[in-house]
Amino acid sequence: DTLPYRWETGTLNHEGIAGVGAAIDYLETIGAQFGSPFRAAFASRGYAGRRLTLKVAMEAVREREKALSSRLLEGLARVPSLQIYGLTDRARLDERVPTVAFTWPKKTPRATAEYLAQFGICCWSGNYYALRLMERLGLEGEGGAVRIGLAHYNTFDEIDALTAALHAA
Repeated sequence: DTLPYRWETGTLNHEGIAGVGAAIDYLETIGAQFGSPFRAAFASRGYAGRRLTLKVAMEAVREREKALSSRLLEGLARVPSLQIYGLTDRARLDERVPTVAFTWPKKTPRATAEYLAQFGICCWSGNYYALRLMERLGLEGEGGAVRIGLAHYNTFDEIDALTAALHAA
């Protein structure tokens, strides 16, 4: 039980600790600004204080991402010949994340990503390390798919810019 023979955990991950603290502060800000529609429901289940604020923050994020996903799916569905993979039913948005993969016969996935980059739209192309899935979908030989990922801080205007760029191609 005396040094230097006893077990020590080593240096703490100070940057990780600071990052987690900042993330919690950020979520608390979201909860305070956008969580009021959800506060009563969570408070009635016994949540209070910081835990309540974080619960309503995550609910606000979830609802925002569902709205963004709906707009994205709606816009992509209007692009001729574009094939969306995964759930597209707006009634089932709770079952998916706000990330959409698609292919488009006008351009390869890589050419589509490069084209969208000209408009300041960031997306990914390829197989995303899901090689077996892309093989099963028959997309690996075609360069995979384009992937658009949204988060709560994205805007409807950004989604509209994406669909406008695809229509303009």
